[in-house]
Amino acid sequence: MNKITLLFYFLLVQVSAQTGISVSPPRIYFDSNAGSSTTQKITVTNVSAKNSLDLAVSLGDWDYDLVGENIMYPANTRKNSCASWISVKKTDNYFTLAPGERKELDVTLTVPGVIKDNLSSHTALLYVSQMNPVDDVDSKGSNIKVSIRSGIKIFHKSSDAVLKKVEIEDLKFDQAKNSLALQFKNQSAIWVDGKISTEIINTTTGKKYTVDDLVFYTLSGDTRKINLPITNALEKGSYNASVIIDYGDSSTLEIAELNFNHE
Repeated sequence: MNKITLLFYFLLVQVSAQTGISVSPPRIYFDSNAGSSTTQKITVTNVSAKNSLDLAVSLGDWDYDLVGENIMYPANTRKNSCASWISVKKTDNYFTLAPGERKELDVTLTVPGVIKDNLSSHTALLYVSQMNPVDDVDSKGSNIKVSIRSGIKIFHKSSDAVLKKVEIEDLKFDQAKNSLALQFKNQSAIWVDGKISTEIINTTTGKKYTVDDLVFYTLSGDTRKINLPITNALEKGSYNASVIIDYGDSSTLEIAELNFNHE
């Protein structure tokens, strides 16, 4: 029996040579105040080799869990949702793309005259969903029906300057995993993105150990727990680890140090 497979990605979606869609950019940002209306463009492309796609636009909400994975919710169910502020043209709610065809969509965000929640930032998710499942074959050679959904994250904040603040709450060495366990919180009223850089030094020999830089994304109030794997096994000895969270210019750095022994 054929089965329906629903695949969801934020970036390029391409299941096989038979069917796929690309929606770009993966994120759009609105910077506007109460009572104003702003429009951004997104591009939807049918990258399928031979299948026409019937597509529909819908809205939802989302946030991150503790480790930064996306969690999806119905529209207008999160306290920071702006899904009800977003619209597209009626003619763009449903459309068909031939193989290789692309279409630009105007996404308009209209801020109410009075924002009841008094939050400085809001988010939503715009879905582009395939409505006509197509035949495909899974990795085991079984016949399946494939339907694709792609999402664009939408961010809104007021035009007022908002101070960004990230605070490290905990930093530990996990000997069993040969990694550092980092916990920090976005204390800002808006989202904060950035990069985590780490350096580990054997305080006796001076040998440095590599930890790959990591990009992070957070929403206002998020607590994030991150595992920072150490590339090589540590020798026995005493170590100093320094972690830098860079989320803007030189004035927006959060730094923590940890001294530990590896037995």
